[in-house]
Amino acid sequence: MGAPYATPDDLREALVEGGTIFQTAVDGVYHRSWDWERVLRGVEGHVMAQAVVEGAPRRWFPPIMPREEFLKTDYVRSFPDLVGSIDVFTGGDKEHRALLAVLEDGGDWTAHLTPAEVVLPSSVCHPLYGNLPTDVPADGLDEECSGWSFRHEPSLDPARMQIFRIYEYVKVGTPEQSLAHRDEWLERGLAALQQLGLPVRSEAANDPFFGRVGKMLAVNQLDSQLKYEMVVDLTDVKPTAIGSSNYHEDHFGETFGLHLADGSPAHSACIGFGLDRIALALFATHGTDVDAWPAEVKAHLALA
Repeated sequence: MGAPYATPDDLREALVEGGTIFQTAVDGVYHRSWDWERVLRGVEGHVMAQAVVEGAPRRWFPPIMPREEFLKTDYVRSFPDLVGSIDVFTGGDKEHRALLAVLEDGGDWTAHLTPAEVVLPSSVCHPLYGNLPTDVPADGLDEECSGWSFRHEPSLDPARMQIFRIYEYVKVGTPEQSLAHRDEWLERGLAALQQLGLPVRSEAANDPFFGRVGKMLAVNQLDSQLKYEMVVDLTDVKPTAIGSSNYHEDHFGETFGLHLADGSPAHSACIGFGLDRIALALFATHGTDVDAWPAEVKAHLALA
């Protein structure tokens, strides 16, 4: 089966003409239609239904997180080009007058702002680790979380939205438990997405680490097969990742003081479903008229 569209431009134009998304003055920032939201919520419910641990805690995170916890993830070291920091005004009347003077002159008024105590999370699971018990039980910790992520990647490609939602199922435990989680959920994730009529497949992948050192990290991540993406062909240009299954080794265990019974740092893994990208894939595959979608797909999304 070939890609539904030749280029990302073709895909974007079809979605805009169909009233599914609405462009703004900033590339990669879109308003979504209510049909998009209905589909996305259906996708979230569908992937949540795949959970295998009954009673695992579920958390919905806001689109901000504490700055100090974000810094602990080391995301700034690896992906500084994607980070979104929030600035606020903390001055008095004098400082406000100075800000307004710069604003009236068309200058950079943001220079009069200071960093807030919160930032925009770049991954949904980032706010999780600092709120987990540091003593990890023998059977590990299972956590479900959903929320917003921001990555500064201005683009006209509708698959590269700057702010988007992700559902994740996280395992914290031994290396064996974490690897088993990654591998099991990769298969479960593919099966869940195939139920929605998506021609999805898995590929070994790496994150877009920044800079010269980042290139070595990316090669190591790929060689070690730490990350697998679930991809579909929406255009003829390149595959689009709509989810991923990741093994973090002991990175978050070491950083956030999560340890096993023997005192060693806990390992972790997560499956991430890109809710907005899955919605995008569904509209690209089945068309912009949701009522005309296959009955089985609508049933899985609770749209029937």
